[in-house]
Amino acid sequence: MRGLGNMGGMGNMAGLMKQAQKAMEQAQRMQEELEQIKVEGSAGGGMVSVEVTAGGSVESIRIDPQVVDPNDVEMLQDLIITAIADASEKASKIKEERMAQLTKGLPIPPGFLG
Repeated sequence: MRGLGNMGGMGNMAGLMKQAQKAMEQAQRMQEELEQIKVEGSAGGGMVSVEVTAGGSVESIRIDPQVVDPNDVEMLQDLIITAIADASEKASKIKEERMAQLTKGLPIPPGFLG
């Protein structure tokens, strides 16, 4: 009888492994979907804008010619960094929301799926 009790535990483990495998496959599909979602961040009142995917890939940068000053390159660099940070923050929120939907109800530690 004792052996049967262990088999029940192994069955639970197999079920958990199957759930984890399914979650990993769903996470992979979700990552592919996130690369299709585009968000925009901006700085300087829209003088610099950056488009990134919800997966984190930078797709484009737009710079208004008025903000290009050869005597103040540092300001332009700061605007670009700020726009990228703004877009990245928006992308991260989308990714977190999608991952929360994916893992809802599963006994998976935070951060396990990426």
